[in-house]
Amino acid sequence: MNAEGLCEYLEWDSEFFGCHVARLTVPQLDPQLWVAVEAWCRSRGIDCLYYLCDAHDLTSIHTAENQDFRLVDERLTLVHDLRILPAGVNGTSPSRVRLCLPEDLPSLRAIARSSHVDSRFYHDGGFSRSRCDALYETWIERSCLGAREEVFVAELNSQVVGYVTCLRPEPTAGQIGLLAVAPDALGQGLGHTLIQRALHWFAGQGLSHVRVVTQGRNARALRRYDKSGFVLHQSQRWYHRWFPARNVRSAS
Repeated sequence: MNAEGLCEYLEWDSEFFGCHVARLTVPQLDPQLWVAVEAWCRSRGIDCLYYLCDAHDLTSIHTAENQDFRLVDERLTLVHDLRILPAGVNGTSPSRVRLCLPEDLPSLRAIARSSHVDSRFYHDGGFSRSRCDALYETWIERSCLGAREEVFVAELNSQVVGYVTCLRPEPTAGQIGLLAVAPDALGQGLGHTLIQRALHWFAGQGLSHVRVVTQGRNARALRRYDKSGFVLHQSQRWYHRWFPARNVRSAS
């Protein structure tokens, strides 16, 4: 079996993390397929292979675990029907939400550095903490400066303390990309306020539903989205396979 078309080399990830990264492009994996995939990876000097697996496919799960893949995340996709939308934006703090401005970037980058530690990259152990921090700094900066997303920020006492990014990947569907609140502003309802602002923006664009992806380990995010009316749509697992197989790389 030939693995061409089943694997994709990821140039951006490879350059950013300083190693050769690829991903498996199919949701199912079995021992026979793995032989071809492993040969493809080794022939191209792949260091890390990403694999997004159906959480209900036992054959794929057992194959991944038997071949030294590392479970790094439970990926949950949640959906909100925009026909069922709260009438107003509720907040429990003296905050306001507005579109981001270029001068907000230093504050947003600082928030991003410490707000996404539940992601699969931090829990892999093979990527340095500094590169994981930089990944989300880069992500929020690209979101603010790009033309494909709207970014709303929350202000508290005239300080930027949170953000939510809004995308339109399909004509009728919206997607929340990143959501974060600064650690010293947690517990004041700002995450909920940002989500509500995003939902009303999506509804104003004439979209029918909104998706968001979060981690099964991120209890705070799951509570926020449940409170805002999102329901579970799909459960998947992210696995990473390092070549050669090893327990962990340096996290420095």
